[in-house]
Amino acid sequence: MNMITRFAPSPTGLLHLGHAWSALQTSEAARREGGQFLLRMEDIDTERCKLEFDAAILEDMAWLGLDWDGPIRRQSDHFDAYAGVLKHLEAAGLVYPCFCTRKQIRAEVRAAGSAPHGPLGLIYPGTCRALSHGERSERIDADENHAWRLDWAEAARRTGPLFWNDQTRGTIAADPAIAGDVVLARKDTPASYHVAVTHDDHLQGVTFVTRGVDLFEATHLHRLLQAVMGWNVPEYHHHGLLAGPDGKRFAKRDKAMTLASMREAGMNPEDVMAMAQELAEAS
Repeated sequence: MNMITRFAPSPTGLLHLGHAWSALQTSEAARREGGQFLLRMEDIDTERCKLEFDAAILEDMAWLGLDWDGPIRRQSDHFDAYAGVLKHLEAAGLVYPCFCTRKQIRAEVRAAGSAPHGPLGLIYPGTCRALSHGERSERIDADENHAWRLDWAEAARRTGPLFWNDQTRGTIAADPAIAGDVVLARKDTPASYHVAVTHDDHLQGVTFVTRGVDLFEATHLHRLLQAVMGWNVPEYHHHGLLAGPDGKRFAKRDKAMTLASMREAGMNPEDVMAMAQELAEAS
């Protein structure tokens, strides 16, 4: 099978050294196998994503000498496709409208005397899952603000046990319970990261996903979405996150470690990649 990888940054800020390391690993994996290296802009957050950051990513990629195959896919151009996924899940009875505000959810959790947190954040207590179809329809028709949540337990009941292969950790048994009834869409964001990334990986034929270990737990949920949608399952490699001398992982707010600032300081791409390699080996 022809290997297809992708580098999928969000244009919410400038790329930093950690991004360069991830892009390099992704590109090298494809080139070693004679495969394809895709570039995708994950810009579903239309409030935070900016055109200037999109342009800066392209400039950084060119400076690093990383060429990609085919056209760039920008997720903000494909909200209709993600809406189609939600309609499919709704017709299958696997999502439900949630009218709870974040404040209401926190209050309910406190009243219950517990605050269940999973790796992806506070686990929703399922308040709106019990609403009748009639009440759901009435509140939607009244234009009451709502999000759409995945009924993970029902989805998992239908799929049965699921697994995926991680290059470093081997075969992983999926545990979607760690995410709970996660939000898949909101009024202001028609698709969540989870929907868009799994949809696009399938659509683009991605066979090997390289991304940070901070997204390892999200793969449990992604495996469930792949199963209920009948999507392909890529192999995964969750690499370690680069950190500076202070032990803090690099972030877009770290101006000194953006590729643009390093370029302006006179560093060349070889210097950057050597630094990334050194930090990766030390982590």
